[in-house]
Amino acid sequence: MSDQTSSSTPPAESVLSKVVLASNNAGKLKEFSAILATAGIQMVPQGELGVAEAEEPFATFVENALTKARHASRHTGLPALADDSGLCVGCLDGAPGVYSARYASLAGGEKSDAANNRHLLHALEGRADRSASYVAVLVYVRSADDPRPIIAEGVWQGRIALEPAGANGFGYDPYFYLPDLGMTAAELPPEEKNRHSHRARALRKLLQALAGHDEA
Repeated sequence: MSDQTSSSTPPAESVLSKVVLASNNAGKLKEFSAILATAGIQMVPQGELGVAEAEEPFATFVENALTKARHASRHTGLPALADDSGLCVGCLDGAPGVYSARYASLAGGEKSDAANNRHLLHALEGRADRSASYVAVLVYVRSADDPRPIIAEGVWQGRIALEPAGANGFGYDPYFYLPDLGMTAAELPPEEKNRHSHRARALRKLLQALAGHDEA
């Protein structure tokens, strides 16, 4: 007698076609959807499912991403993917880190890319070491209480330039100089940036993990 249940129910990962993205950022949705579609995953922003933004109270990328993923999964009943990312500057003890988007406003300035960049340059005045990294941490949970979330980190090494260059990108991109490429992140064409970026690197690792190759 055949086992109807086991023959008609494939492994959990292979039946997951819809995953909620714990963000309403259109740029992230576009980038994630394009890459994860190759794994048969359809991304749905949490806003379309009536999920409000989660709090991000922690000082580490992984804790914030995990909190956002669990929040989205708990409110939808779907697997969820969240990311937390930012710029880490070595001589500033990793700042601005998880506060990258609010770097200037936390010091009393306005909340804008221009203000953040001015605040960063001021913090680096007189510093010889201007090495920095863009960091992205992705967290995928199969359910809200998943005891084994998949965590993937992508790191993009560079340095902070003295002057901005390039009109593409956003955030700190005009100052994020890439010695290997001889230009800033803002000078890269979008498709080229999406191949090299911290988020793209994390996504590639996530895909490997979802495919069962994360033991390498």
